[in-house]
Amino acid sequence: MVRILLFLASLALLALGLAWLADRPGEVAVTWLGYRIETSVMVAGFGLAVLVVVLTLLVALMRGLLRAPHKLSLFFRHRRAMKGFHAISRGLIAVGAGDIRLARSAADDAARLAPGHPLTLLLNAQSAQMAGDRAAAEHAFRIMAARDDTRLLGLHGLYVEAQRRRDAAAARDAAEQAAQAAPSLGWAVQAVLEQRCATGDWAGALAALEGMRGALDRAEYRRKRAILLTARAETLADTDRDQARRLVLEAAKLAPDLVPAAVMAGRRLAEAGETRKARRILENAWRAEPHPDIAAAYADLRLGDSARERLARMQKLAAMRPDHLEAALAVARAAVDAQEFATARAALTPYLAVPTRRVALLMAEIEQAEHGDEGRVREWLARAARASGDPVWTADGVVSERWRPVTPSGRLDGFVWKVPMAELGDGRPVIEAAPPSGIAGGAAVATAQPVSAAQTAAPPPTPVPDRGLPAAGTPSGDGVDLRGGAGSRRPVEPVMPLLHAPDDPGPDQEPDADPAAEPRSESRGPWRRIRHMFR
Repeated sequence: MVRILLFLASLALLALGLAWLADRPGEVAVTWLGYRIETSVMVAGFGLAVLVVVLTLLVALMRGLLRAPHKLSLFFRHRRAMKGFHAISRGLIAVGAGDIRLARSAADDAARLAPGHPLTLLLNAQSAQMAGDRAAAEHAFRIMAARDDTRLLGLHGLYVEAQRRRDAAAARDAAEQAAQAAPSLGWAVQAVLEQRCATGDWAGALAALEGMRGALDRAEYRRKRAILLTARAETLADTDRDQARRLVLEAAKLAPDLVPAAVMAGRRLAEAGETRKARRILENAWRAEPHPDIAAAYADLRLGDSARERLARMQKLAAMRPDHLEAALAVARAAVDAQEFATARAALTPYLAVPTRRVALLMAEIEQAEHGDEGRVREWLARAARASGDPVWTADGVVSERWRPVTPSGRLDGFVWKVPMAELGDGRPVIEAAPPSGIAGGAAVATAQPVSAAQTAAPPPTPVPDRGLPAAGTPSGDGVDLRGGAGSRRPVEPVMPLLHAPDDPGPDQEPDADPAAEPRSESRGPWRRIRHMFR
């Protein structure tokens, strides 16, 4: 609306101006080169306006003619660049889709149309990687590493290629260059950290960890630093004990639940006479996760104590986690050393129904030391051979006798205290052979007892079937419990369900019977053979 009003106002002013000039005619005379031109003011003004327009058009035309080659060059360059971008887009999409032929074709087009573009180099490298041409991929990454705008991308590619050909020196060099160029680059700092950990350079690993501090949350940073401090303290334990103690105390402060740090700190403080501080560190670690190494260090806080004093100390420690197996084992171990066999038996009683290997071995030791009953000792040793395993330091399928900061694959903080292959268990009931109570003949009874996944890691004992008639309370041949009299049939789940592997077709099916065939009969008389002759 405003624009319309302005347009109408402009027209009105122009009309008023023209009317004003028309009401006041005048004459304009020009004498030049012997010529005299006389006209009115209005015509002279109109002619001057036309002259200005013509001159403007001529100037624009000359300007266009002078700039035509440059504009033509820009047009062709823009057209070429657009074709190059389309080739790059087509190639990157082909790489994502896994089309090697289209990716290589697009990479060739992009190299011809946009040879110096960073995305062209990336497309060449990725298409070469897809085609398995490692030399071409590494060449493209080296070109990118030599440029400022693609340096980090090229170094990352060189690092990946070095890892694929198992060249640790080249991978380390690429990662260190990237970490120096960008200290906050996650993959580079992580690679430098893992490589220094693999070589045992704990001081360098701590420096690398400081470089990636901003990329980690507080808990993860404290955990990793505690592990590295503990590893360095272990290397300095024999050469610089004071420095090792300072390092491990800081580690125990950063991660109170780190068992190796707590154990080492407790032993170093106990050696220095700081028993109260050592006790506090070990108790905090025990509350987080009971561990036999913590119990052993707690028992040795004062070397001059008697066996009964160590037993009392173990009972105090076990009271902090009374429902844990390690608490019972710690008390039982101390009670055996103190010749308190009743206390040891009482501590292990809740775990005797389905004992682990350590529980069974400790019971065998108790039987040997208290009664010298070789039969009972052999019985417990046999149960130990069949019992489920105990937790150990496990990582990457490897079992270690002691904690290590780095796994065999180079992963920091990978060792876990657990039962090996515990994830294979499913927590289902297993059949455990147990002596009967109140059944004549002393036949074994198969009782289904639920166990945890850790206890199903080892194969359970196999019950021996009775060769005679099944008596009351014994399992029958078809896996049905007959305890409880007639009519009481309770199915017992198998120890390991029989499942076919995904790629196993299973046993061959029997051929389908002829639907027209007569049902088979037990009689094989002559009439039956005669009837079959006329079928």
